[in-house]
Amino acid sequence: MDINILGIESSCDDTSASILQNGVVLSNCVANQEAHKLYGGVVPEVASRAHQANIIPVVDMAIKKAGISKKDIHAVAFTRGPGLMGSLIVGVSFAKAFALSLDIPMIEVNHMKAHVLAHFAEDPKPTFPFLCLTVSGGHTQIVLVKDFLDMEVIGHTLDDAAGEAFDKTGKLLGLDYPAGPLVDKYAKQGQPVFPFPEPRIPDLNFSFSGLKTSILYFLKRNLKKDPQFIETNLADICASVQDRIVSILINKLKKAAKQTGIKEVAIAGGVSANSGLRTAFQATGKNLGWNTYIPRFEFCTDNAAMIAVTGYYKYLKKDFVGQEVEPVARMKIS
Repeated sequence: MDINILGIESSCDDTSASILQNGVVLSNCVANQEAHKLYGGVVPEVASRAHQANIIPVVDMAIKKAGISKKDIHAVAFTRGPGLMGSLIVGVSFAKAFALSLDIPMIEVNHMKAHVLAHFAEDPKPTFPFLCLTVSGGHTQIVLVKDFLDMEVIGHTLDDAAGEAFDKTGKLLGLDYPAGPLVDKYAKQGQPVFPFPEPRIPDLNFSFSGLKTSILYFLKRNLKKDPQFIETNLADICASVQDRIVSILINKLKKAAKQTGIKEVAIAGGVSANSGLRTAFQATGKNLGWNTYIPRFEFCTDNAAMIAVTGYYKYLKKDFVGQEVEPVARMKIS
């Protein structure tokens, strides 16, 4: 018998629904929210209202694209956290109503675990155990993945996330939101000629607040000398910032691989779409003899396919939740 899982993702500003059949992605639909560009960042109230408008059409589209009916769905997997509370409430509430109406089980999913398991949305897939660097606007972690549902965070950011460092830098440079992809775009046209410090953080942890501060003072200092400094040097500034963020991430990942002796290494999360990180990751893996894994772009950013994948493996273990479940803004992997 086929096992069909409906996945729902609504942790931030993307409303997404996916159908997974026996571990294979049949559909993965996403509705983006353009309104946040006007404000230079995600506005929680705007995001939650947009989710309310988008979730029914997106779920309907995912079911139709998969070529099944609602009655063919065996369980609903949904993002419980972490994320924006207003956005999560929409997804969780819909999942409850949908599951109740069809009398099918619900499966809660940790958004960050789902980013890791995005590697199992399609081939090639890593073998256990493997290391996964998960990098996004809100999180930066190194995860030791022992099995589908057995993970341990062995390194994490002590303050800001790598994605936030990209976005805040872009804002300082006057780039539109989301700035991360634009920093990547301009970095390809420049050279990393401006030195920025790499924080000396012990163990496998990260810190990006000091880097953000050094970028701020660097720009202030040079703008005082030359008001056109950013405009004249935009590509080189972006290349320099990106080079340092990537080196911080890669150096910690190299340290983790050396400490654990693991050569199955992966990256995931929205920032894993960054071309500089992908290139450096693959080059490092080749030099050190790693087997490297990066999800396709559509599975790097927030998407419901990764929620459905995680839900599938929890379904096999009958790991369900009841109607009393509530969203949580903060949720640890372990």
